Order: sequence, then C-alpha cells, then structure tokens
Amino acid sequence: MKCTYLVTGAAGFIGFYVAKRLSEEGNIVIGIDNLNDYYDVNLKEKRLEILRSFSNFIFYKIDISNHEQLNDVFKLHKIEYVIHLAAQAGVRYSIENPKVYLDSNIIGFFNILEACRWNPVKHLIYASSSSVYGANKKVPFEETDFVDNPVSFYAATKKSNELMAYTYSHLYDIPTTGLRFFTVYGPMGRPDMAYFSFVDKFFADEPIKIFNNENFDNDMYRDFTYVDDIVEGIIRIVGNPPKEKPKSRVLNIGNNTPEKLMYFIETLETCLSNSLGRPIFFKKEFEPIKQGDVWKTYASTNRLEEIIDFKPRTPINEGLQKFTDWYCEFYNKK
Repeated sequence: MKCTYLVTGAAGFIGFYVAKRLSEEGNIVIGIDNLNDYYDVNLKEKRLEILRSFSNFIFYKIDISNHEQLNDVFKLHKIEYVIHLAAQAGVRYSIENPKVYLDSNIIGFFNILEACRWNPVKHLIYASSSSVYGANKKVPFEETDFVDNPVSFYAATKKSNELMAYTYSHLYDIPTTGLRFFTVYGPMGRPDMAYFSFVDKFFADEPIKIFNNENFDNDMYRDFTYVDDIVEGIIRIVGNPPKEKPKSRVLNIGNNTPEKLMYFIETLETCLSNSLGRPIFFKKEFEPIKQGDVWKTYASTNRLEEIIDFKPRTPINEGLQKFTDWYCEFYNKK
C-alpha cells in the first residue's frame, strides 16, 4: 500500500537516496531542505533535480528551525511517516561553529517532535550517529553501552536527540527509532567527508592529510557503511515501529566490519586507479588526531538484524569503486 512520507534533508546525501527510493516505489514523498551552503549547493541542486523528475515528489525549501513553516507542511499533507535526516553534520565543524548545531539539531528536532505530537504519525525515524559512543574502548559498540561522555558538540546534539525522542514517546505515545549511522559513503556523497575530499585533493595535486600521526601499529579504523545498505535498512525499519511502551529505541546501522584507515586509503587509490585506467597514488601528510575525533568505530548490528532480518553487507572495495566511477563521470575526469 502506498503511503505519504515526509523526508527532511531531502537534498542531502542520505535523504536524497531515501526520497528517491520511496518515490520510485510510488509513494507520495514530501521533501524539505534549507539548501544551506555547508558544502557545494550545486550537488544538492543536482540531487533535487533528480527527485523533481518524480510527479509524486513535492519539495519545500524551508528550515526545520522555523516551526511555523514546518507546521504548515504538516497541515497541508496527511503525513503518515517521518524520516528525519536534516541536521547540521560534521564533527570538526561543530567545534568551530556550535550555534548552527543548536539551531538545526536541537531546535529543529524539537520542532519535528512537536509537529508529530500535534499531527500523529505512525513512525518517526531520525538520524543519530556513531559519534555518541565517544571514546568508548569496548568494541563492537552496542546500543546498551554508556554514551554520556560525548567528545564533540555534534555528538552531544545527537545524544540529546535520543533523549528528546524517548521523552516524547513516553509522554505522547509517538513511535520513534533513532538510527546511529556509521560513516556513510557512496556516489553523490558529502564533499566534506574524507573519501570525497581525498579524491578532490588528488585532482587538485594537493596532499591528503591523515590524522593518525603515522601510528600504523595502532591505526585509526572506521566502520564504513555504503549508502544503499543504509537506505535498505531505513525502508525496512519504517514498517517496523516499536510497539512496547515507551515506543522508543535506538539502533546501530553499520557494516559491522571496521577497516583500518590506511587500508581504506589504499583501497581508494586502487579504485580511483581503476576508474581512470592508470595507476595513481595520493600525496600524504601525517598529522596528530584532531580534537573531537575518535580512534575507532565498530557497530554491533545484532539488534538491527533481530528486528528487520538485514544488516549492511557491501564490502569497502565494491562501495568505493562505485564512488570513484561516479566521481570521474560526474566531474568529467576520465
């Protein structure tokens, strides 16, 4: 049965793919985004151009921190499901400019919760982050782990979102699921993320900066998750809201296969070489770990599998190859 979905951050990376998938399936998709300039707006416009080709996709350029504009959208449409992916992203930028995180990630999320309170929905899914685990040393990270010591303001806003959602579920019976995303990557991704910026640096003939201080024996590692796996997980979770009170939960969604940073870089070099048809190597500069960064992320996906019988499974070499092929075609580098 076709449904009506609200996807916030529809011109963003994950939001675009979710809105596209739902539109392809014939649902009515209401997309909202403020199209801010945190990264290249042309990329956001390109995503939006693809979404606008669907007659069942409706777009509003609004900011979720504006509760009146957001409420108007809820009044105009009988929204059944909310997939809330709009947020100010980026760990390091939150150290430089914390106020934009307060406006978007706290006030904006409060407005979403209030809209769902007064316009009841069947399920609210929202983006949390693996960053809530901070500097936890126990791996893999489990949803029951202690997460009260965030090491960045971005992480603090995501932890706050989880607490706010729990309270609204408890008080107003709103089914909510927070998804702790683990380093999502893929074509049409975010240019501020390492894999994208490394390729940018290569074509600009600039060195990439590696923040592990050449500590190869204790290298940083990340649980990289391909965007298609994230979308599949979201689509499956939408129809599986929590039923027991309070109707609130958080779930990890990661690849459950962390990769060392240097292996990731070597794989990216190989994939870009394949895309270009010639061997390439990045110029490298090593620096100490940045404030707010963590050494490792590693998702336990047991709870996710129990609920939706699915876990991300795309290997890093396959996902990065799809990214570099897209990059070279999109930016005409072949």
